[in-house]
Amino acid sequence: MDEHVLDELGFYLLAGASAGPSDLVDEARRAEELGLGTAFLAERWKMNAEAATLAGAASTATTRLRVATAATNHHLRHPVVNASWAVTMHRLSKGRFTLGIGPGVAQVYRSFGLPPVTTEQMRDWAGLMRRLWNGETIRDHNGPTGNYPLLRIDSEPLETPVPLGLVAFQEDDLAFGGEIFDDVVLHTFLSEEALRHAVKTVKGAAEAAGRDPASVRVWSCLVTAGDHLPEDVRLRKTVARLATYLQYIGDEFVGGNGWDTAVLRRFLTDPLVSSFTEPIEGTATPEEIRHIARLVPGEWLDTCATGTPQECATRIRREFGCGVDRVILHGATPDELEPVLDAYRPRRNR
Repeated sequence: MDEHVLDELGFYLLAGASAGPSDLVDEARRAEELGLGTAFLAERWKMNAEAATLAGAASTATTRLRVATAATNHHLRHPVVNASWAVTMHRLSKGRFTLGIGPGVAQVYRSFGLPPVTTEQMRDWAGLMRRLWNGETIRDHNGPTGNYPLLRIDSEPLETPVPLGLVAFQEDDLAFGGEIFDDVVLHTFLSEEALRHAVKTVKGAAEAAGRDPASVRVWSCLVTAGDHLPEDVRLRKTVARLATYLQYIGDEFVGGNGWDTAVLRRFLTDPLVSSFTEPIEGTATPEEIRHIARLVPGEWLDTCATGTPQECATRIRREFGCGVDRVILHGATPDELEPVLDAYRPRRNR
């Protein structure tokens, strides 16, 4: 085994505040050089981050690094396009691609003229993908994904299947991930209690479905912002990002973590917080973020890896102690992660 390679760690490409698509190639190569195991891609239209193009670029720029979407949404592309994309990536990357989807945000879909995503749609879609990758011709399909007279991608059955991933937060989605998917990516800012519960839910659902629980990889998503970064950068990656989630899914988020809802009410009714009509992460000034930091309990920010690179590395080990199989070091570029990775290696097997 190559001790340099950290297969248990991933990161998100284009995590820098001003990153654009052309930065991806250098980031992917740098991540492979540093030993990171998987590069994740989120499909973000405002950043011109179209997942299929970026996935192809990342895979051809590297030779070992896995490439995964976490996430795109299954109904943005026709099933034949999704299935063909995955087979193309599978062969282009020599088996290093994972196609990950998620439920997404219903109001965004409605604004695009698309229906909200349901669990039954994703279940139906996953079945279609696996049948198409097995070389089947599917006729007269009538299901939650849609009605299709003919589905076929003219592909020989794959010797090794394309892994399917699911980004999951709600209890039902976690169980669904364990039942059907190969990888389950959890939400950022989860307390350790919530993290343990999520792992138990995924693995329990896998076992109930007759699957080997160890065959389902559960990824925690750990915001990583060590104090080797400038303070304003750290605060935007941690405080401002958490504040944005509290803006939009605060009750759900605080309830899932077992946090005090009275603190959330005080946060949301703060005059500065309530004045934002756009996401705090993208619009708040450094001074405004410092004010917001005083409203957020330290316990809530302990869900991030912060402090010295050594303290960040210790925090990563705590994630594995909660039962996850792998950890995404979220919100940081490969260069920003280098000191943390150097500190993590000696602690890797402790």
